[in-house]
Amino acid sequence: MGTVYITQDDSFIGKIDERLNVKFDKKTILDIPLIKIDGLVIMGRASISPAAITELIDKKIPLTFLTNNGKYLASLEPDMGKNIFVRSAQWKAAGESVQAIHVTQGFVRGKLKNYRHTLLQSQRRYSELDLNAGITQLSNAIASLEQVNVINSIRGLEGAGSAAYFGCFNQLIRVDNFNFATRNRRPPKDPINSLLSLGYSLLRHDVQGALNIVGFDPYLGYLHTERYGRPSLALDLMEEFRPLIVDAVVLTAINRRMLAPKDFTTEPVSGAVSLTKEGLHIFLRLYQEKKQDKFKHPVMQKQCTYQESLEIQARLLSKYLLGEIDKYPPLVLK
Repeated sequence: MGTVYITQDDSFIGKIDERLNVKFDKKTILDIPLIKIDGLVIMGRASISPAAITELIDKKIPLTFLTNNGKYLASLEPDMGKNIFVRSAQWKAAGESVQAIHVTQGFVRGKLKNYRHTLLQSQRRYSELDLNAGITQLSNAIASLEQVNVINSIRGLEGAGSAAYFGCFNQLIRVDNFNFATRNRRPPKDPINSLLSLGYSLLRHDVQGALNIVGFDPYLGYLHTERYGRPSLALDLMEEFRPLIVDAVVLTAINRRMLAPKDFTTEPVSGAVSLTKEGLHIFLRLYQEKKQDKFKHPVMQKQCTYQESLEIQARLLSKYLLGEIDKYPPLVLK
């Protein structure tokens, strides 16, 4: 089953024996064995019983609260893993250490290479597209990564590469009734940005869960600066997965006409755009399906799902910080 998403406002989440039971209007709308659940995400207004919360904690199932349009609110996480050696190595590498610079380069390299791969794939598929400028800018940013040894400079290259990619993003949209001008958020002001922000919130939950399993402190990162309540390491590790999972789901949903303009609503005061309840169910299904897609992991040389690869990358990161391998290999698909 993986992650379970509760989207029904005013529903009640309880525990019956070893099952998670969700009721709305006194009727059961979901009943799942807890053993099949890797994470629980509540979107909107739902209540959860103390017994259910206790069971989630006991079974080390993370619980995340999001708004209806995917904005992160809070999370309830199990105790950190018992591997104190991982956290000790993580903290020792903080700052401008050789290890911190190396993994920061790795996170950004993975993200930008996957961005470039997305553009190259689209250009091969649609010969009329002109993505050469964006591809060149990404290639230049990737080449420059090896020449900088200051994390702020790496952040600058990440920003330049992301700007080049999103400057091409509108060309990747193959339908007439959607367009993308620029990345905006807090709140997102158009359907594409709404989907991207929602997808990244879901990905953050999944990456944070993988880091907890391995034993990391998700709040101490390297690329993302420290801020109260911000899971910086989760944001670091999810960089290489953004184009592989979320962007791919967004483009699939739009280009295959699984979502239409009617599936979005606009809040009159803030201008925030979000999915309707029906649209949200479609997007969550596509996201879950994408996480179960299999591919050959380029380092491990074995078939795995995207869901499994989150933990694989977290374990590779831990091995590097512990000195068990010489380099951190970001997940790059070609």
